[in-house]
Parts: sequence; C-alpha cells; structure tokens
Amino acid sequence: MAEKEVFTVAPMTPTIKEICESVLGKVTPSPREKEHILKLAEELRRKVQTVSEEANVKAEVRVEGSVAKNTWISKEPDIDIFMRLPITMLRESFGKIGLEIARKATKGFKQTERFAEHPYLEATVDSVRVNIVPCYKVEKGEWKSATDRTPFHTDYVKPLLTEKLCGEIRLLKKFMKGIGVYGAEIKVGGFSGYLCELLTLHYGSFEKVLKSFSEWKGKGTIDYENHYRGREKEIGKLFEEPLIIVDPIDKGRNVAAAVRKERLDEFIAASRAFAKKPDSKFFYPQEKKAIDIKQLAETVKARGSSLIFLKFGKLKAVPDILWGQLYRSQRILRTMLKQHDFNIICDSVWSDEEDISVLIFELEQQILSPFKKHLGPPIEKKTECERFLRKHMNVSQTVSGPRIECGRWVVETKRRQRDAVKLVYEKLKGKDGQRLSLPYLIAESVRKDFEVFVNEECLSLYSSNPEFAKFLTQFLDGKPQWLT
Repeated sequence: MAEKEVFTVAPMTPTIKEICESVLGKVTPSPREKEHILKLAEELRRKVQTVSEEANVKAEVRVEGSVAKNTWISKEPDIDIFMRLPITMLRESFGKIGLEIARKATKGFKQTERFAEHPYLEATVDSVRVNIVPCYKVEKGEWKSATDRTPFHTDYVKPLLTEKLCGEIRLLKKFMKGIGVYGAEIKVGGFSGYLCELLTLHYGSFEKVLKSFSEWKGKGTIDYENHYRGREKEIGKLFEEPLIIVDPIDKGRNVAAAVRKERLDEFIAASRAFAKKPDSKFFYPQEKKAIDIKQLAETVKARGSSLIFLKFGKLKAVPDILWGQLYRSQRILRTMLKQHDFNIICDSVWSDEEDISVLIFELEQQILSPFKKHLGPPIEKKTECERFLRKHMNVSQTVSGPRIECGRWVVETKRRQRDAVKLVYEKLKGKDGQRLSLPYLIAESVRKDFEVFVNEECLSLYSSNPEFAKFLTQFLDGKPQWLT
C-alpha cells in the first residue's frame, strides 16, 4: 500500500497592513484610559493655575504636547503642563518661579528637576509622568525662550489632525521607540513627538513615512508651509543638518536639528528592513538579557581586544547637561587615543543618571609597539626636509633613520606612551589635575576620584548593576535588536 504524501503548510508571513492593524489596537488608548488621562491633565492644569494665582503670578496654564493633540501612546502618556508667564518677568526669575509653582502643585509626588534651555519640573503623578514647564506668553515669532513655541505648535497641529492621522502618528512614534530613535533629549538625539507629527502630516501615513526614508538620498527637506517657495536654495545655506524640516510656525528653525546623524541612519536602515520583512519586533523588541558572569568573561577573552572602562562617581546635574558632558568627554578621549595611535574599534557611554557613569573604549590593543614609523616630507620639498633632518638627527627619540623611502624621509621614533591605560591616567591626572580640557562635571569628578577597568576587571560592576549588565551585553553584541 502506497504511503500517503504529507504536505506541510508554511506559516503565512503577516503583511505590513496586518502588523499595523495589530499594533494600532495596542497603541490607541481605550475610551476609559483616554478619559482618565484627560481628567488627570485637567486637574493638574487647574492645580498649577491655582498655585500661580496664590503666588500672585499671572500665568496662562495650558495642557500641551501629545495629550493635548491626542497623539500619545496607550500606557505611555506624558502630560505636559505649560505656564505662559508675562514677558516682563526677568529671565533670572523665570525658571526659579516656574519650579517653585510646579513643586507646590505636585507636592507629595516624586519630583525631578530637568533642564532644557531653562529648568523645569518632572513629576510622577498616579504613575504618569508630568512635565510642568514655564514659557513666556509671546506673540508668534517674538520668542524669548525655546519653549515659547510649544503652545503655537499645539495650536498649529490640532486642527490638521483626524482620528486616522492620530493613529498613524502613534504607529510612527511606537516604531521609533522600538528601534531606539525616539526622543529629542541629548541622551538619545532622536526624533521628537512634534517631528513625528509633522512627518506624518506631510506624507499622510506611517507606511509612507517609512517608504520615503527607505529611499533616502543623503539629504531631505520638508517645508510644510512653503516658507521658502521660489527660494529653496536658501534652506541649504541656513541649515547644515542632513534632515531639514522647516518649522511651520518659525521659518528660522529646523525641527529636526536635534536628530543626530547616527539616529537618522538607524531610522533609514530600520525602515528598509521593515519594508523587506515586516515584523512586530520593530515596535516591540525583545529585551536582550544580560549574559552570566562566566559567559561575559569568556566573551571578552575571545574578542582578543582591549576593553577600557572609565567609571565616574556621582555627577550631580540634570540629565541633558549630564549626557552633554559625557558625550563631549567621550569625543575628547576618543581624539586623544587616536592621536596616540590607538585604533578604536567602537566606544560608547552609559549612565544611571544618579550614581555611576561609564565611558567605554574598545581598542585593538592596549599596549603598542615601543616605536613607530614617522613619515617626513617629500624629497622635493627642500626647506621642509632640512627642518625634518635637524629635528630627528642624533636625538635619543630616534630609533632608526632618517632614511629615504618612496620619495620621502622617514624615521622610527620611540613612543612617549604605549599603554592606553597609563595614557588615560597621565592625561586625566596630570600635574595640574586636568591635562585634557574636560567639561567641568567630569573634571571635578576626576579631581575627586575615578576608576579605570580593563577587560574582566569590569566583572564586579557588571554583577552589581543589572542595567549596566544589559547595556554591556548589547554593546558587545553590537547589532540593533531589530536586525536579523
């Protein structure tokens, strides 16, 4: 009797439409959730208004941002309360008064001082993050602070939105959050909520935004209100960034100015990958679990490179200033290592924003050879050649040469410092305490104390700090979570 043929049916790959419909059902707030958040926002607005009046401060208090525009993601609301203060208020008093009112209005809840162009307060009320921000009540275009534009952004966007567009914006925001490019704060350097709204308004849907960026040609400009119609060439002279979105309410501002090149590149690459193989993991990536200590040690050893960790203690500053100084220190140290011939494979920054901050540099090798080849001028440059010979002849620093190779003078010279760790200590603990011109927070920390770990020496920090462990695991893995 002949055997029956068995046929297996491969599972159907979900389409972009099916995935978007599924995600949209998750990111759209339910009527009950929406009612709760809007009620809480109005209660907070009234509270801030009342406290302002009690302090004899004339303020127009408004709900702004994604809650005001109905573009917030379910279970991830941020309530933005803006205090529009009189333009007669001195700048020195502006931030201080705003903070005092915000603290009193959210007394009893967790409060964190933040900083953009000026200080504002972040509070956690009923598990919801609330930002209470001062701004000046100005006429359009007469900006006194960066936050003055926000009420105008809300008033501009709201009339243009439909329920469908709000859903498309939510999809774009969730996609960007999933791939790690959402947020204009310095730590992320990504796409703001307002930028997501403008992109969706311009292209008409989440899918069309991704299609446009997946076909990126190196530079893109959107002038939604046609401020520069007939004189488009002026835009390139005014703004240097590769992505230019002219602010509809301020033609002199690029809404995408905060987007770092690497975040833009990541969005482009993820857009292409999603178009090729749609998957819900772009919206809901699986969190990479930290590997155990033994596996970490084996991974570090197997790489054969040198991982150098610079650990700083408590750096007291609001997050934007903290991350700005950490990134600047990273660039300074990266340049210094390269100038001393250390090849950097990759580097990164991590901080818990409270007690620990770490700069990581992975080098091809920690110890370099005792000497290096130094190229001199081409033989036809007589004056430069004479100067080169005077400098390198009969000096202890010259190991070999000068000699002529391939039409130019060359020498081998001793390295002044061949150990990357010793170099770091030398530059950070110089005679004057700060050989490198580091930002003040880092310089102050260096004067007090800092630690340098190499390879497996980071194990104690790894085992004691789960968030750092997850970060280092991702750093060593080296690829975005959406990439398969």
